[in-house]
Amino acid sequence: MSGIVGVYHLDGQPVESYKLKHMLDVLAHRGPDGFDIWLDAAVGFGHRMLWTTPESLLEQQPLVDKTGSFVLVADLRLDNREELISALELAGWITEKITDTQLVLAAYEKWGEQCPKYLLGDFALAIWDQPRQQIFCARDHFGIKPFYYYYQPRKNFCFGSEIKAIASLPEVPRRLNEVAIADYLDPFIEDKSITFYKNIFRLPPGHTLIVSASQGLRLNSYWSLAIPDELRLKSDEEYAEAFREVFTESVRCRLRSAFPVSSHLSGGLDSSSVTCVARDILQQEKGWLLNTFSSIFADVPECDERPFIHAVVEQGGLIPHYISADQSGALSEWQHFFQSIDEPFIGPSHFLTWGLNRATQQADIRISLDGFDGDTTVGHGAQYFSELARQGKWSTFITEAQAVSQHFDTSLTAIFHEYGLSYLQELTHQGKWLTFAQTTNQMSQHLQISRRQIFLSQGLKSLVPQSVRRTWQALRGGNDSKGNVHPLINSSFAQRMGWNELTKSPKQLPTSPMTVREYQYNTFTSALFALTLDLVDHSSAAFSLESRHPFMDKRMIEFCLSLPPEQKLNQGWSRMVMRRGMNGILPKKVQWRGGKTDMTPNFLRGLLHFDRELVDEVVVNHQSPIQEFVDFQTLQKSHHRLVSAGETTNDDTINVWKAATLALWLRSTGLTP
Repeated sequence: MSGIVGVYHLDGQPVESYKLKHMLDVLAHRGPDGFDIWLDAAVGFGHRMLWTTPESLLEQQPLVDKTGSFVLVADLRLDNREELISALELAGWITEKITDTQLVLAAYEKWGEQCPKYLLGDFALAIWDQPRQQIFCARDHFGIKPFYYYYQPRKNFCFGSEIKAIASLPEVPRRLNEVAIADYLDPFIEDKSITFYKNIFRLPPGHTLIVSASQGLRLNSYWSLAIPDELRLKSDEEYAEAFREVFTESVRCRLRSAFPVSSHLSGGLDSSSVTCVARDILQQEKGWLLNTFSSIFADVPECDERPFIHAVVEQGGLIPHYISADQSGALSEWQHFFQSIDEPFIGPSHFLTWGLNRATQQADIRISLDGFDGDTTVGHGAQYFSELARQGKWSTFITEAQAVSQHFDTSLTAIFHEYGLSYLQELTHQGKWLTFAQTTNQMSQHLQISRRQIFLSQGLKSLVPQSVRRTWQALRGGNDSKGNVHPLINSSFAQRMGWNELTKSPKQLPTSPMTVREYQYNTFTSALFALTLDLVDHSSAAFSLESRHPFMDKRMIEFCLSLPPEQKLNQGWSRMVMRRGMNGILPKKVQWRGGKTDMTPNFLRGLLHFDRELVDEVVVNHQSPIQEFVDFQTLQKSHHRLVSAGETTNDDTINVWKAATLALWLRSTGLTP
């Protein structure tokens, strides 16, 4: 992890060195091991260094090639060094002394704008190409490393690892992006480039950017995720072995370090798998012990996972650290949050990671592995039930559903309603009445219930077109009396933004039940996924820490996306290929645990106990800047239900949380509508 910045005056005006230095000062937390700048008239680059890999100790950035034709700044870690060294014909070099930046610069010299296609790892980079008088920028496949930019045609282009570095320049206006605000309150667009600052953009994952005075700015996609052909192996054992091989390599690549390494250990399947594989590799190859950092909840026992954490620790090879996570609320450190995080998007469990990262820094460790979104990568396989319903395989549907209900907190009835009846709803909406009749007949035979019972459980409501139901509700003054506007959004603001159901991205609209692989693909390619990765990076960088995510390895994701659904849901166990692949590595207690611990009780306790005064202030303050965006009547109703002993809903919690984080972020930044 490091910090990069750059300024290019497209009108030919010289770049002042103090501006680059100021940008680097803003990013001091990203690189405590030194900084440097490079200037050449209208172009300037800056770099903040955090040493992590052995090769990074030898790096000098910005890196200028021997001819002075190319200059590079990058925040990166390459995972295919040997392959690149061979392809670039650098066999005569001393491998241990070749830095990642040297490899990237050599790759650009050889392959030009196509070079990102040959890179594997996490990277955000910019190259000044003197012969072409252009800056070439690129970001890794999934957006692990952040890259933001501001562009004023024929005038200025500047970039940085964080928005705050760009916004610190006097020539960059600090203006609120109201489209992003509306999208935050209720997502309705799929745009990976927008930020909460108008005219400051993020470079989308898998993209390159080229800017020059003569041709302006061009964005290109060099890679996009595709659903691969389904992998067909001979046995479950072969699938498990293949998973273990790919997963072990993804962990090994992220252990390249000149310093002690740590891992977040929650006791879940993902973090425990990363921890156990990393521990074994470090012991076998380096004789090192792995530091682990775990949240504990002594005062909220229903959230405490120490039995699972201890099962991993008792295997040995670890130096465990425990952090109390129930002595503050999710918003207790909001000032510190928004000094580091440039946008209001923070998740309810964000403060848990924040505490782990702080403890990691205090232990003088600068590299941390985690199990980030292993859920999506491996896949729980719940959509397999939709596939079985579509294929009419009700016997398999029932067998799997009954088995799932034995391992997880659900039931055959709940699964049938979620996936069986949703298929019937799809058929009615499509007017496929013959298929509907055939399907209900199959259901009645296998489930031993009458077709009339199925139809009644389906409910007449689902057979009535949505537009008719909305009209009826509006006439009755029901919940949808405000039309399509989400209850939290101020109606005048929504109208000004042009928000309605028709403007929603297809990904935000109700769709037919997806296959397992379609569901995974949609998650990986969503704007929310890209935004979350930026948040994770900023949360680590705040503590001069580099987080590494084995489940975000390109090879790992493509492998898991190719697996057939029965490798993800089998015999009632979700993520079966991983459970089998980790046999003999994970303790049995973790390997065969069902479900996850719900952290909601701890979150609500913090919100209503430690953060109550802050939350109340946001809700009752009609002078708050969020009054332009939020319907206060709806917010106050949600707040009342949340803080009272009466019944509350998840929507109430989300409404209060979004309003509070947005208000505090606006207060922190000083931005106004």
